[in-house]
Amino acid sequence: MLKCSTSLWSADLANLASEIKRIEPFSERFHLDVADGHYVKNLLFFPDMVKALRKHTNLPFEVHLMTTDPIGWIEPFVEAGADSIIFCLDAPSNPGKVLETIKSCGKEAGISLLITESVDLLEPYWDDLDLVTIVGTAMGIKGASMDASIPGKIRRCREIAAKRGGKIKIEADGGIRRETVPLIHAAGADYIVPGSLMFGGDPHEMRQWLAAM
Repeated sequence: MLKCSTSLWSADLANLASEIKRIEPFSERFHLDVADGHYVKNLLFFPDMVKALRKHTNLPFEVHLMTTDPIGWIEPFVEAGADSIIFCLDAPSNPGKVLETIKSCGKEAGISLLITESVDLLEPYWDDLDLVTIVGTAMGIKGASMDASIPGKIRRCREIAAKRGGKIKIEADGGIRRETVPLIHAAGADYIVPGSLMFGGDPHEMRQWLAAM
């Protein structure tokens, strides 16, 4: 069954503690998008906020750095309580160094790929990856439809991960809808990053629906 790394961006941001408690039984982890206002034109989830939220759940926190300087944000978010850190492949000049820094902190390391980026770009980094996040919409945009190329990219990542022992997790983020989740599941993803699909409806029913696939 697809697992859920539920995006807190789609929660009621004025009541995050209660939203976390409501969704916690139906999610494997929480996904926190971090935006610096430069890489994308948003401001989201700074370290002090993550630290304040950490006490409200024991589920892992997955921090997605949509920032121009990912390496500079690793230590602050590790100290705030992040369990895994994902960064955008095109942001740093040396992605390998970012992966090395995350791993040196004892955290899971992931890379996210934009719609326009090929899976082949990950070739130098597979040995250091715990997670690949396939972004299905324009970065930093909520409510958009998933690009048609995404199932194929997930399938390609799944094939590569399988050849490497199957330990690398594949995640789909963006455009997670009732009509796209079956395509994501069939392509072989391990995780989805649901937002409104989880917070906007009945999370128990949603998990039953996933289990029935």
